[in-house]
Amino acid sequence: MNECRARRTGRHASQRGRFVCAGEYKVLALTIGTIGVFGFCNNVVVIVLYCKFKRLRTPTNLLLVNISLSDFLVSVTGINFTFVACVKGGWIWSRATCVWDGFSNSLFGIVSIMTLAALAYERYIRVVHAQVVDFPWAWRAVGHIWLYSLVWTGAPLIGWNRYTLEVHRLGCSLDWASKDPNDASFILLFLLACFIVPVGIMVYCYGNILYTVKMLRSIQDLQTVQIIKILRYEKKVAVMFLLMIGCFLLCWTPYAVVSMLEAFGRHRNMVSPTAAIIPSFFAKSSTAYNPLIYAFMSRKFRRCLLQLLCSRLSWLQHGLKERPLAPVERPIRPIFVSDGCSGGRERPKKRVTFNSSSIVFIITSDNLQHMDVSSSKTGSESQVNVIQVRPL
Repeated sequence: MNECRARRTGRHASQRGRFVCAGEYKVLALTIGTIGVFGFCNNVVVIVLYCKFKRLRTPTNLLLVNISLSDFLVSVTGINFTFVACVKGGWIWSRATCVWDGFSNSLFGIVSIMTLAALAYERYIRVVHAQVVDFPWAWRAVGHIWLYSLVWTGAPLIGWNRYTLEVHRLGCSLDWASKDPNDASFILLFLLACFIVPVGIMVYCYGNILYTVKMLRSIQDLQTVQIIKILRYEKKVAVMFLLMIGCFLLCWTPYAVVSMLEAFGRHRNMVSPTAAIIPSFFAKSSTAYNPLIYAFMSRKFRRCLLQLLCSRLSWLQHGLKERPLAPVERPIRPIFVSDGCSGGRERPKKRVTFNSSSIVFIITSDNLQHMDVSSSKTGSESQVNVIQVRPL
């Protein structure tokens, strides 16, 4: 330990930019190498599953694959430079490589967090407003996300801030520590547009989703078997996305906090290299865990993964053979109609209808006399409230 401390404070250490001893650099290299290998393999599996199985090609899964694509590119183009720097005990690459490392990591990180915000909005309009997105909407969202990310990460390339070595000298990022007003203005807007705003969108959307599901569950007269199954499925999907967002924030929030301390701290060297390297590695670890969430929490991904791994076993392949999804339209039929007045108290009438694409909750204060879904849309003399929920 004393030898390691002496090495940190010695002249040789200062020349090489080292802040830990050689053994700790090996631990850092092993850590970032493991993150890179797992991120590469896991995201390749998700992309292959999406391309191979038609049942996974949905607008929602297209957004999930967009996250996997950005994480895969980080594993290929970003982590390898940091790994070699850890092995060599410091940054050995050129200035142009440093700019590319900072640009690529920033670009793919923003793509991930903006895609998570788009997923939150997709779940919001599906559950709260009963609208199902299609592939054109998903492709437009993907295009806008990449364009938005390119605008913010391309600004430092034309002079608004710059990409430079981080404090730990094992990777490159924005010049957070610059006190120039031009650089400080970019850092402030960058954090606002690429971290605070998408996180606010996620909080708002999932807050409304949880409130809507809770409100529907509180109506005891509507608890039928079909409705409970679909609400349970919607809740499971919401929990999966909440877990993704929670893990993402757990990994990226420390990095954002350290970056803000560097940018707006009173002293230029307010954050030590040792304190900066841990949040940086936490942020890079986000490339490895999202595919694990898909595999363990999505039944479709689990089944397709099992079928892919066991495709050479004929008996198992026969049992897991992909079945084409044929759309079957069923007429809307009432499932449950509540009784009239109970105990002499006026109580709103409730009726539930169910078909292959949605559940419709019809709540009216008058008597239900031959009411259907079309009458609630065209309008009638009775006061009618319609709540519609579309499952995946």
